[in-house]
Amino acid sequence: MSKQRSATLTEAQRVSLAQKLLRERLCHQKLPDRPVGLDSQYKHLLELLRRTAVHGESNSILIVDPRGSGKTMLLGCVLRELMSLKDKIALKEITRQLHLENVVGDKVFGSFAENLAFLLEALKKGDKSSSRPVLFVLDEFDLFAHHKNQTLLYNLLDVSQSAQTPVAVVGLTCRLDVLELLEKRVKSRFSHRQIHLFSSLSFSQYVDVVRAQLSLPPDFPDPKFSDEWNHSATKLCEEKSVEEILKRHFNASKDFCALHSLLFLAVSRVSVSRSTLREADLLEASRLISADSKANVLHGLSILELCLVIAMKHLNDTYDGEPFNFQMVHNEFKKFIQRKSHSIHKFEKPVVMKAFEHLLQLELVRPVDSGCYFNA
Repeated sequence: MSKQRSATLTEAQRVSLAQKLLRERLCHQKLPDRPVGLDSQYKHLLELLRRTAVHGESNSILIVDPRGSGKTMLLGCVLRELMSLKDKIALKEITRQLHLENVVGDKVFGSFAENLAFLLEALKKGDKSSSRPVLFVLDEFDLFAHHKNQTLLYNLLDVSQSAQTPVAVVGLTCRLDVLELLEKRVKSRFSHRQIHLFSSLSFSQYVDVVRAQLSLPPDFPDPKFSDEWNHSATKLCEEKSVEEILKRHFNASKDFCALHSLLFLAVSRVSVSRSTLREADLLEASRLISADSKANVLHGLSILELCLVIAMKHLNDTYDGEPFNFQMVHNEFKKFIQRKSHSIHKFEKPVVMKAFEHLLQLELVRPVDSGCYFNA
């Protein structure tokens, strides 16, 4: 953007544009050049999939770690690296999800069994020297283990051992005990390779990520505003109270998704009257993100609604978490009133129903079916 155009930007437009750029960055994360703190895991997965892509070796592997730890990001970085190899065996095909149309000629495949049989036959007709490798990414791998007979898992892992077409099966899961969920026949066909994302990320690297995420890009249309903003972001990361907040988040979890949420809230507090990031913005963002949302909802309830919550807690304890209906809640509430009649006003049933419906709207209680509810 030209200097003339940048000079015409008002302060409100500069702040709005800065917020827009940072919000987009924090909400729509681009893959990093290399996964920070995951060098060994990156090299391991890259080498495994390179052997499938380049040498036609079939493999299977699990990437295991909690949500937000970078499983999908790690896989994305590895696939991008593989794509940079110049057309050795048409590597673009490795990241294309395999779609089989349900109509082939005059035949319509309607059932799971027919589609699976067609897929397996197609893969077994391949040839290692000429077939393009296929990558199956099974996100939430543990959910596949809950399917009846684990048919899909069994056949994909079996194909990865015996098919002529080079096949790599990569499972992503949060369950550390996922192998215990597998049937014996499925487990016998899995390579038992696992990657655990034990990050070697240091706190100084974590702070560098924060600084980079909060900095405006070099092509921002107003260089003076950009310099001031970036200087304030650097100074912010050096503040002792901010450092304590970041260290607390870092020690609790190196989850970048949670970090982006924290920074997003801080950026959203910037306004024309406060056109740079301040220490108070990050402090307030940290307070909001660590607040218990259900506890905050409870703070705004009426006496009647709180009594109903207590009654439902009693029901929950008595029936070991089984669902209940409004009549059961009302009966428990009446018992509660009888015990506390000297301090709580008696309410008519329609009034109690209205309070119960409000708890439903707040999602403190959720419906199980047409007549039963579960205490959330």
